[in-house]
Amino acid sequence: MQFQINTDANIQGDDRLTDVAETIVTAALGHLTDRLSRVEVHLADVNGAKGGANDIRCTAEARPEGMQPQTVTHHDANVEAALRGAAKKLRTLLDGEFGKLGRR
Repeated sequence: MQFQINTDANIQGDDRLTDVAETIVTAALGHLTDRLSRVEVHLADVNGAKGGANDIRCTAEARPEGMQPQTVTHHDANVEAALRGAAKKLRTLLDGEFGKLGRR
């Protein structure tokens, strides 16, 4: 599985952030990673320098092999919390999609 992270101008995308994001997402998707070709994470600070509650947006897109890409979005107060929330939503979505395939 390939992992890619993108950030806006308000979030510094460095190697540490990439490592943290990959660890969080891979841990959440653990049992599904062998069925995914790529996961992309997009982080943005919605309010920029103004601050505010839940102003970090994390959009995560998983590309399951042989299926359409699946996307979720989560807003939270900081980058790590936004990553965890999006990873949890993505796991739930993918579990449901793969479960539907198993029933066919």
